[in-house]
Amino acid sequence: MRLRAIAAFAAALMSGTCLAHATTITIATVNNSQMVVMQKLSSVWEKKTGNNINWVVLEENVLRQRVTTDIATHGGQFDIITIGSYETPIWGKQGWLTPLDGIPGYDYNDVFSSVRQALSSNGKLYALPFYAESSFTYYRKDLFSAAGLTMPSNPTWKQVDGYAAKLTDKSKQQYGICLRGKPGWGENMAFFDTLLNTYGGEWFNMSWQAQLETQPWHDALTFYVHLLRDYGPPGASSNGFNENQALFATGHCAMWIDATSGAGMIYDKNSSQVYDKTGFTAAPVDVTPNGSHWFWSWALAVPSTSKQAATAKDFISWATSKDYIDLVGRDNGWTTLPPGTRLSTYSNSDYLAAAPFAGAVKTAILTANLDHPTLNPVPYTGIQYVSIPEFESIGTTVGQLVAAALTGQSSIDATLKQAQASVSSTMQQAGYTQ
Repeated sequence: MRLRAIAAFAAALMSGTCLAHATTITIATVNNSQMVVMQKLSSVWEKKTGNNINWVVLEENVLRQRVTTDIATHGGQFDIITIGSYETPIWGKQGWLTPLDGIPGYDYNDVFSSVRQALSSNGKLYALPFYAESSFTYYRKDLFSAAGLTMPSNPTWKQVDGYAAKLTDKSKQQYGICLRGKPGWGENMAFFDTLLNTYGGEWFNMSWQAQLETQPWHDALTFYVHLLRDYGPPGASSNGFNENQALFATGHCAMWIDATSGAGMIYDKNSSQVYDKTGFTAAPVDVTPNGSHWFWSWALAVPSTSKQAATAKDFISWATSKDYIDLVGRDNGWTTLPPGTRLSTYSNSDYLAAAPFAGAVKTAILTANLDHPTLNPVPYTGIQYVSIPEFESIGTTVGQLVAAALTGQSSIDATLKQAQASVSSTMQQAGYTQ
């Protein structure tokens, strides 16, 4: 017995899993399907390293609030946080994140350069991408065929409006379109910003003056409210990405314009009732294609307050690696792996055979231009967000006002007047305008 115990201890030392050196890290992440899979498969890393994970899995808006409060106050609750291409360069520049360059053995060159750039500031990489996404149009091929409709490769919003009208049958709980209505800068405003962009609108002109009472804002908001009230599901103001994904997967939506990252779940026969009935095409456009489809990366970062930075980096390098992506494909199904980050994913024959959407997702991600998101020149970058620290507050406030317009609590004109006043006041206080 004593010899076996000594041998086991020696093996643990050699493999780096000695329990005497085991640590526990706390990870804050969002409750999206790919992160749920990451939580399930993390036991592989725990077994390999001997370390443990304390998971904090939250709804998107709650995650943003918790993580933002903790990072800004240097609370130190988390060793790894799930953030995106909006927060990462801003927080990295503030010194709130630990740089993630130079991890031994990590294949940085396999990560799309545009994704690396979006997660960097001043030449330093501050987060590693778990998955990346753009947005496109999901639609029910069977419903379109039965109605004698053909979805074009580049639909316009006018066409989408007509399709939604013909495909809505509320007596069957069949809704022509599902869109994000839940308030939040990363929820309803992520979608609404793309609609605004392609309608020719912008948040600010080149002098940082708010533009929320302009005609494009009025037209975009009027159209958005019309679509969801007339052709959307009941309670649309409570539906974010996860809720609409569930509605589409259970056959209640004829169309859904949202994140390309949802395709894996929609095409997974184990989780979707419409996996064999779904088509996809580009996000709709109106007066300009600029900013009609977004760019986002959910990424893993280490707060500078973490006392377990080395262990946190080790987990992140594992969870964003080629080996992890292959593990998800083999264990959970090839359609469900984290998409949009690595060149090798899009040369993987197993993935390409299982995921008919793969090429369209890659194209959407690589053609989303954060530097030219609008018809007119603007002083900011970002498609579904404005890349300034104040946008988290601004976007959340305006998202609440947009939701109020959707539910009929406020008229279109009153909503935009209040939004213009709020945003203008914030920008003046922050020193952008006089």
